[in-house]
Amino acid sequence: MTDTSDLDVDELPPEAVAAATPERPGEDDPVYAVGIGPGNLDYLTPRGERAIREADAVVGFETVVDFVGDRIDGDAFACGYDDEDETLAAFAERVADGAAGTAVLMGDPNFSGYQFLGRVQAAVDRPVRVVPGISSLQIAASRARTPMEDSTFVTLHKRGDLAADRERLRAAVGDRHLLVLPRPYDVMPGDIAADLLDAGAPESLPALVYERLTHDDEAVTETTLDELATHAGGSDPDDTPFSDLSVLVVRADADSPGGPP
Repeated sequence: MTDTSDLDVDELPPEAVAAATPERPGEDDPVYAVGIGPGNLDYLTPRGERAIREADAVVGFETVVDFVGDRIDGDAFACGYDDEDETLAAFAERVADGAAGTAVLMGDPNFSGYQFLGRVQAAVDRPVRVVPGISSLQIAASRARTPMEDSTFVTLHKRGDLAADRERLRAAVGDRHLLVLPRPYDVMPGDIAADLLDAGAPESLPALVYERLTHDDEAVTETTLDELATHAGGSDPDDTPFSDLSVLVVRADADSPGGPP
């Protein structure tokens, strides 16, 4: 259980609500928060699939709910950003009436899902238990051969100010591999590359942009920070050559301690 009874959830950002206290084992009737993987259901874990099938009510963003639609036997509560609060309230009402509830999130909630996880947690009067999934980030790290222990991960795929997150990237670039989830469409791979160059990163650092990982149309662009930065600017889909389902990997400088041998 994640006990938020002593927290003023209206005063905290949702990601802070989700991260405020650890889960406690043994609590009955939790609401599950399931990472469904990168959209290819070969990567949906058996435990996650069971939590979805056994739920009387499943809530999530429309795209995520659509991916697991044929695994849902209960009622689906699909939302967008505009009706997120209303949809979560309807889901919470079903849960309060005793329904088994499951929230579905793309990838693994621990990588970029804490905002939605916190909103679910604030909406329901039940413990929330995370069922981790496989994230596109993990797939990208495998494709790029960038071990997690030598990498810095930052998600920019969230609402709100990104200054602190971008500073973490600037501080680590060159010394460690960077694994980055961009934000469609105002902070895309080209914008991140330009920002890193402004911070003094070497122009020749290898950069890889992975798109639609594990899907039939998966693609990778192998380039350098300098070349990637030519795509900076804009905030619309037409302003970037890259998909909203992208992961950016910037490999460490070969001469750095965290770089390749």
